[in-house]
Amino acid sequence: MKTLLLFLITVVGVAAAEPEAKTFKAADGTEVLYRFATPAKIESGKKYPLVLFLHGAGERGDDNKAQLKHGVKAILQNAEKLDQPIFLIAPQCPKGGWWADSNKPNVKNGPNSLMDNVLELVEETIKEQSIDKKRVYITGLSMGGFGTWSAIAKKPELFAAAIPICGGGDPATVSEFKKMPIWIFHGDADNVVAPSGSQSMFDALKKAKSDAKFTLYPGVGHDSWTQTYADDEVIKWLFDQTK
Repeated sequence: MKTLLLFLITVVGVAAAEPEAKTFKAADGTEVLYRFATPAKIESGKKYPLVLFLHGAGERGDDNKAQLKHGVKAILQNAEKLDQPIFLIAPQCPKGGWWADSNKPNVKNGPNSLMDNVLELVEETIKEQSIDKKRVYITGLSMGGFGTWSAIAKKPELFAAAIPICGGGDPATVSEFKKMPIWIFHGDADNVVAPSGSQSMFDALKKAKSDAKFTLYPGVGHDSWTQTYADDEVIKWLFDQTK
Protein backbone atom coordinates (compact mmCIF):
# COMPACT_ATOMS: atom_id res chain seq x y z
CA MET A 1 0.00 0.00 0.00
CA LYS A 2 2.84 2.37 0.91
CA THR A 3 4.59 1.59 -2.40
CA LEU A 4 1.38 2.30 -4.32
CA LEU A 5 0.92 5.60 -2.48
CA LEU A 6 4.47 6.68 -3.30
CA PHE A 7 3.90 5.75 -6.95
CA LEU A 8 0.72 7.82 -7.09
CA ILE A 9 2.45 10.81 -5.51
CA THR A 10 5.25 10.52 -8.07
CA VAL A 11 2.80 10.36 -10.98
CA VAL A 12 0.79 13.31 -9.70
CA GLY A 13 4.00 15.27 -9.17
CA VAL A 14 5.13 14.65 -12.75
CA ALA A 15 1.72 15.59 -14.17
CA ALA A 16 1.66 18.80 -12.11
CA ALA A 17 5.10 19.91 -13.31
CA GLU A 18 3.62 22.14 -16.01
CA PRO A 19 5.21 25.39 -17.22
CA GLU A 20 3.80 28.38 -15.34
CA ALA A 21 1.15 30.56 -17.03
CA LYS A 22 2.36 34.15 -17.31
CA THR A 23 1.59 37.41 -19.15
CA PHE A 24 4.11 39.84 -20.58
CA LYS A 25 3.24 43.46 -21.39
CA ALA A 26 5.36 44.67 -24.29
CA ALA A 27 6.54 48.26 -24.75
CA ASP A 28 3.73 48.91 -27.26
CA GLY A 29 1.12 47.78 -24.73
CA THR A 30 0.52 44.37 -26.26
CA GLU A 31 -0.03 41.57 -23.77
CA VAL A 32 1.67 38.31 -24.68
CA LEU A 33 0.35 35.17 -23.01
CA TYR A 34 3.04 32.56 -22.43
CA ARG A 35 4.11 29.53 -20.45
CA PHE A 36 7.42 29.60 -18.63
CA ALA A 37 9.45 26.59 -17.48
CA THR A 38 12.47 26.96 -15.23
CA PRO A 39 15.16 24.57 -14.00
CA ALA A 40 14.03 22.57 -10.96
CA LYS A 41 17.05 23.94 -9.12
CA ILE A 42 18.96 27.09 -10.01
CA GLU A 43 22.49 27.09 -8.62
CA SER A 44 23.99 30.39 -7.57
CA GLY A 45 26.28 31.84 -10.22
CA LYS A 46 25.27 29.29 -12.85
CA LYS A 47 23.70 30.12 -16.22
CA TYR A 48 21.26 27.89 -18.14
CA PRO A 49 20.07 27.56 -21.75
CA LEU A 50 16.77 29.08 -22.91
CA VAL A 51 14.48 27.56 -25.54
CA LEU A 52 11.85 29.65 -27.33
CA PHE A 53 9.08 27.37 -28.64
CA LEU A 54 6.56 28.57 -31.25
CA HIS A 55 3.37 26.55 -31.71
CA GLY A 56 1.31 25.91 -34.83
CA ALA A 57 -1.89 27.53 -36.11
CA GLY A 58 -4.16 25.01 -34.38
CA GLU A 59 -3.03 26.14 -30.93
CA ARG A 60 -3.85 29.84 -31.32
CA GLY A 61 -6.19 31.41 -28.79
CA ASP A 62 -6.33 33.08 -25.38
CA ASP A 63 -6.45 30.16 -22.94
CA ASN A 64 -2.66 30.22 -22.43
CA LYS A 65 -2.70 26.43 -22.52
CA ALA A 66 -3.21 25.12 -26.06
CA GLN A 67 0.42 25.91 -26.98
CA LEU A 68 1.48 23.06 -24.70
CA LYS A 69 -0.25 20.47 -26.91
CA HIS A 70 2.73 19.64 -29.13
CA GLY A 71 6.47 19.74 -28.55
CA VAL A 72 6.86 21.39 -25.16
CA LYS A 73 6.51 18.25 -23.04
CA ALA A 74 8.90 16.27 -25.26
CA ILE A 75 11.53 19.03 -25.19
CA LEU A 76 11.38 19.26 -21.40
CA GLN A 77 11.46 15.47 -21.00
CA ASN A 78 14.49 15.15 -23.26
CA ALA A 79 16.23 17.99 -21.43
CA GLU A 80 15.69 16.08 -18.18
CA LYS A 81 16.86 12.84 -19.81
CA LEU A 82 20.02 14.59 -20.97
CA ASP A 83 20.49 16.08 -17.49
CA GLN A 84 20.31 19.57 -18.98
CA PRO A 85 18.28 22.02 -16.89
CA ILE A 86 16.70 24.68 -19.11
CA PHE A 87 14.42 27.67 -19.23
CA LEU A 88 11.63 27.49 -21.83
CA ILE A 89 9.26 30.15 -23.14
CA ALA A 90 6.13 29.05 -25.03
CA PRO A 91 4.08 32.10 -26.06
CA GLN A 92 0.53 31.80 -27.43
CA CYS A 93 -0.46 33.52 -30.66
CA PRO A 94 -3.96 35.09 -30.57
CA LYS A 95 -6.71 33.61 -32.73
CA GLY A 96 -6.40 34.84 -36.30
CA GLY A 97 -2.81 35.98 -35.77
CA TRP A 98 0.49 34.75 -37.20
CA TRP A 99 4.02 34.57 -35.84
CA ALA A 100 5.60 35.77 -39.06
CA ASP A 101 4.88 38.43 -41.65
CA SER A 102 4.31 35.51 -43.99
CA ASN A 103 2.58 32.20 -43.35
CA LYS A 104 3.43 30.92 -46.82
CA PRO A 105 6.79 31.08 -48.62
CA ASN A 106 7.22 34.48 -50.28
CA VAL A 107 3.65 35.61 -49.44
CA LYS A 108 3.34 38.69 -47.23
CA ASN A 109 0.36 39.17 -44.90
CA GLY A 110 1.34 42.72 -44.03
CA PRO A 111 3.04 44.32 -41.00
CA ASN A 112 3.15 42.05 -37.95
CA SER A 113 4.50 43.23 -34.59
CA LEU A 114 3.73 40.03 -32.67
CA MET A 115 7.16 38.54 -33.26
CA ASP A 116 8.74 41.80 -32.11
CA ASN A 117 6.75 41.49 -28.87
CA VAL A 118 7.90 37.89 -28.39
CA LEU A 119 11.53 38.79 -29.01
CA GLU A 120 11.17 41.62 -26.50
CA LEU A 121 9.86 39.03 -24.00
CA VAL A 122 12.90 36.84 -24.64
CA GLU A 123 15.33 39.72 -24.16
CA GLU A 124 13.64 40.82 -20.91
CA THR A 125 13.71 37.24 -19.62
CA ILE A 126 17.43 36.98 -20.37
CA LYS A 127 18.02 40.14 -18.32
CA GLU A 128 15.97 38.90 -15.37
CA GLN A 129 16.88 35.21 -15.20
CA SER A 130 20.05 33.10 -14.91
CA ILE A 131 20.24 32.50 -18.66
CA ASP A 132 23.34 31.82 -20.72
CA LYS A 133 23.25 34.39 -23.54
CA LYS A 134 25.41 32.08 -25.64
CA ARG A 135 22.83 29.28 -25.48
CA VAL A 136 19.48 30.77 -26.50
CA TYR A 137 17.64 28.51 -28.94
CA ILE A 138 14.49 28.69 -31.05
CA THR A 139 12.24 26.04 -32.55
CA GLY A 140 8.72 25.92 -33.92
CA LEU A 141 6.34 23.78 -35.93
CA SER A 142 4.16 24.62 -38.93
CA MET A 143 3.10 28.25 -38.33
CA GLY A 144 5.82 28.21 -35.67
CA GLY A 145 8.27 26.95 -38.29
CA PHE A 146 7.54 30.08 -40.32
CA GLY A 147 7.91 32.05 -37.10
CA THR A 148 11.30 30.49 -36.44
CA TRP A 149 12.61 31.61 -39.81
CA SER A 150 11.17 35.08 -39.25
CA ALA A 151 12.68 35.41 -35.76
CA ILE A 152 16.21 34.47 -36.77
CA ALA A 153 16.00 36.91 -39.68
CA LYS A 154 14.91 39.71 -37.33
CA LYS A 155 17.34 38.96 -34.48
CA PRO A 156 20.06 36.53 -35.64
CA GLU A 157 22.41 37.74 -32.91
CA LEU A 158 19.98 36.54 -30.23
CA PHE A 159 20.05 32.83 -31.06
CA ALA A 160 22.72 30.15 -30.93
CA ALA A 161 20.78 27.64 -33.05
CA ALA A 162 17.39 26.99 -34.64
CA ILE A 163 15.16 24.01 -35.46
CA PRO A 164 12.38 25.04 -37.88
CA ILE A 165 9.87 22.23 -38.50
CA CYS A 166 7.48 21.98 -41.49
CA GLY A 167 7.59 25.71 -42.17
CA GLY A 168 9.14 28.05 -44.67
CA GLY A 169 10.58 31.51 -45.03
CA ASP A 170 12.11 34.06 -47.36
CA PRO A 171 15.30 32.73 -49.01
CA ALA A 172 16.46 36.32 -49.46
CA THR A 173 16.99 36.57 -45.69
CA VAL A 174 19.48 33.71 -45.27
CA SER A 175 22.47 36.05 -45.35
CA GLU A 176 21.33 37.22 -41.89
CA PHE A 177 21.76 33.80 -40.28
CA LYS A 178 23.93 31.74 -42.63
CA LYS A 179 26.53 31.12 -39.90
CA MET A 180 23.94 29.93 -37.37
CA PRO A 181 23.59 26.16 -36.74
CA ILE A 182 20.21 25.22 -38.22
CA TRP A 183 18.56 21.82 -38.53
CA ILE A 184 15.44 21.79 -40.72
CA PHE A 185 12.76 19.08 -40.60
CA HIS A 186 9.85 18.32 -42.92
CA GLY A 187 7.78 15.37 -44.12
CA ASP A 188 7.97 14.71 -47.85
CA ALA A 189 4.24 13.84 -47.91
CA ASP A 190 3.14 17.07 -46.18
CA ASN A 191 0.02 18.37 -47.95
CA VAL A 192 -0.57 21.26 -45.51
CA VAL A 193 2.78 23.06 -45.80
CA ALA A 194 4.65 21.98 -48.91
CA PRO A 195 8.17 20.62 -48.27
CA SER A 196 9.38 23.05 -50.92
CA GLY A 197 9.20 25.77 -48.26
CA SER A 198 11.91 24.08 -46.21
CA GLN A 199 13.79 22.94 -49.31
CA SER A 200 14.08 26.46 -50.71
CA MET A 201 15.48 27.74 -47.39
CA PHE A 202 17.96 24.87 -47.24
CA ASP A 203 19.05 25.43 -50.86
CA ALA A 204 19.58 29.13 -50.20
CA LEU A 205 21.59 28.37 -47.06
CA LYS A 206 23.81 25.87 -48.86
CA LYS A 207 24.38 28.40 -51.63
CA ALA A 208 25.48 30.83 -48.89
CA LYS A 209 28.00 28.20 -47.66
CA SER A 210 26.00 27.38 -44.54
CA ASP A 211 26.47 24.14 -42.59
CA ALA A 212 22.69 23.83 -42.13
CA LYS A 213 21.18 20.33 -42.05
CA PHE A 214 17.89 19.17 -43.59
CA THR A 215 16.00 16.01 -42.65
CA LEU A 216 13.17 15.13 -45.03
CA TYR A 217 11.15 12.26 -43.58
CA PRO A 218 9.99 9.83 -46.30
CA GLY A 219 6.25 9.14 -46.31
CA VAL A 220 5.55 11.53 -43.43
CA GLY A 221 2.73 14.09 -43.67
CA HIS A 222 2.31 17.36 -41.85
CA ASP A 223 3.15 15.98 -38.41
CA SER A 224 6.92 15.87 -38.68
CA TRP A 225 7.30 17.40 -35.22
CA THR A 226 6.36 14.43 -33.03
CA GLN A 227 9.31 12.26 -34.04
CA THR A 228 11.63 15.26 -34.17
CA TYR A 229 11.01 16.43 -30.61
CA ALA A 230 10.93 12.84 -29.33
CA ASP A 231 14.44 12.25 -30.69
CA ASP A 232 16.89 12.95 -27.88
CA GLU A 233 19.73 13.12 -30.41
CA VAL A 234 18.04 16.14 -32.02
CA ILE A 235 17.58 17.85 -28.66
CA LYS A 236 21.16 16.98 -27.69
CA TRP A 237 22.36 18.57 -30.93
CA LEU A 238 20.45 21.71 -30.03
CA PHE A 239 21.95 21.96 -26.54
CA ASP A 240 25.44 21.30 -27.92
CA GLN A 241 25.33 24.52 -29.94
CA THR A 242 26.81 27.67 -28.46
CA LYS A 243 27.81 31.10 -29.73
